[in-house]
Amino acid sequence: ILQYRNKQGDEAEILRDAELIRSSAPSRLFLILNDYPDLVTEAGFHGVHLGQTDLPAREARERLGPDILIGVSTHNEAQLRVAALEPVDYIAIGPVFATTSKANPDPVIGLDGIRAARRLTTIPVVAIGGITLDNALGVWGAGADSIALISAIFASPIDPAKSAAAFLRAFRELPMSLH
Repeated sequence: ILQYRNKQGDEAEILRDAELIRSSAPSRLFLILNDYPDLVTEAGFHGVHLGQTDLPAREARERLGPDILIGVSTHNEAQLRVAALEPVDYIAIGPVFATTSKANPDPVIGLDGIRAARRLTTIPVVAIGGITLDNALGVWGAGADSIALISAIFASPIDPAKSAAAFLRAFRELPMSLH
């Protein structure tokens, strides 16, 4: 899954970028557009990711139908409880650890926050925030179905492709009970 996030661009820029991404991406890659449910179909993406101040997930589902993936960001147990009642395909929660990818991040939830999320919903849980190769196994072990990576890939001292490959290797080496 690749999520495209552009907080400053206008619709034309986002659609141009989406075309470039779509034309360059392998066909097996799911493409998620951040924050713009009204552009996801035109962009040719598979889904949309909604933040707490974006269009409510229920309204997005009504507009987009059942075939578009919808994910939502949460930052605490109260938000997760609300999201779990919505027609979403996954719930992101975090930051799990301290993060440098946001100027004003929400409070860290830690591995206990992931465990709580796992107990509260059967909807797939995506952990985000401060995840590294050193702590990813613990995040999966706490119950995350998936992890979202920003700094671990793009702010890594090694090439982003090599960083991503290292995470894929780590995932493939997980005990089957964590897959």
